[in-house]
Amino acid sequence: MAAVRAQPRSARTAALFDGKSLDGWIQVENAAFSLSAAGIVDVAAFVGKVATGPDEVSVYLRGRLPDTVKADLAAYDPAASNAKAVIAAFLKSLEPVLAGPSIYDRARFQDRVLRAETVRLLDRNPRGLDLIRLNKLLLEEAYPAELARSAASGWVVKDGAMASTGAGRGVIYTAKDYSRFRLSFTLRHVSGNPDHQACVLIFCTRPEPGERPLDALAGIQFQPPNGGRWDYRPRMNNNGGEEFTLIKRPGFDPHSWCRVEILADATQGTATMWVAQPPAGEPVEVLRFKDPSAGKPGPIAWQMHNAGLFDEYKDVSISENV
Repeated sequence: MAAVRAQPRSARTAALFDGKSLDGWIQVENAAFSLSAAGIVDVAAFVGKVATGPDEVSVYLRGRLPDTVKADLAAYDPAASNAKAVIAAFLKSLEPVLAGPSIYDRARFQDRVLRAETVRLLDRNPRGLDLIRLNKLLLEEAYPAELARSAASGWVVKDGAMASTGAGRGVIYTAKDYSRFRLSFTLRHVSGNPDHQACVLIFCTRPEPGERPLDALAGIQFQPPNGGRWDYRPRMNNNGGEEFTLIKRPGFDPHSWCRVEILADATQGTATMWVAQPPAGEPVEVLRFKDPSAGKPGPIAWQMHNAGLFDEYKDVSISENV
């Protein structure tokens, strides 16, 4: 298949996906390491148990909440104007609990059925992200009717494609960093409920070992095939404004296969996206990005924007130093 942008390819062109495994990619699901309002199935029941429940996990959690949060939970009214603020403060106060030490105690969890993943982590005496993951799992097992069960992964190989499973917000990103490159891939957005376009992230921030990744790896987001975008850098988290230039909104069908090419240069903070539909068709320049302060070597990622999204990527290759 011809490249979308007709330029000589570097001798370092390489496949990033062999159609058989996810080797060379790293998965991170946001919900695996954090507790958000979206992960609470029954808010009133969860609040009620933590506020007044006699079970040992609720007693343990209450003892680690600020007095103001405990008072707000005791008076919680889902119809009140401050209900969202109360839950936000409550979840914020649980972050140190997730970070450790382990909340596990044999007596505290004697009546709970632990998943295989939880048992494996307990056996490791975990630290860092593994410890956060363990505490998240233990909370889910302590409140099985109140908290949704989170998945540690959200991507699989399906019919020769990298496919999202709709598990939740998160990313799958390359084990290597890239600076000047031409990224090429074939994509289709299968479905979404709630719906959102497929998302590609460049100029990302790689987490340090044991560090919780930033949301969307604090990257610059391109949404093929029609040019949506977002800037996830800290203190940004917006549509990028003048950093992005929409060259053309081609009106391609996101549910049909298209060929995408992104030419990026971290040394200049520039990137341009071309799209062809059908994949062998004439490419269209869709979107440009320019902000020298954003450019930096980093991983490339596919983002699952939210739970319920199903996207497929295949024929993924990269040419470096173009």
